[in-house]
Amino acid sequence: MEITSRKENNTMIVSVQGRIDAVTAPAYESGMKELLEKETLFILDFEKLEYISSAGLRVILATAKSLKAKSGKMVMANVTGTVREVFDISGFGAIFTMYDSIEAALAGME
Repeated sequence: MEITSRKENNTMIVSVQGRIDAVTAPAYESGMKELLEKETLFILDFEKLEYISSAGLRVILATAKSLKAKSGKMVMANVTGTVREVFDISGFGAIFTMYDSIEAALAGME
């Protein structure tokens, strides 16, 4: 798993590539904790995310809860394929706001 981040329009865009599973979830959580100390607006870009497990869903939910405590906001972009299926089957698709592109997510943050 690889995580990259960049800031645009006061929003941190976090791109995740590869897999978020039991092995990589702690690294995702650690990386996000660092960003959460400085930022409150996030777009998770899952365009290159190939797989997410229940451990991955758990750390995403933990991120959302941490942001909520700080009055922050997190949305997702480019959630497609099997990753989207996991979100929909688990009910997470109804919990999180999802956009088809980063541009649409940025517009939705305003």
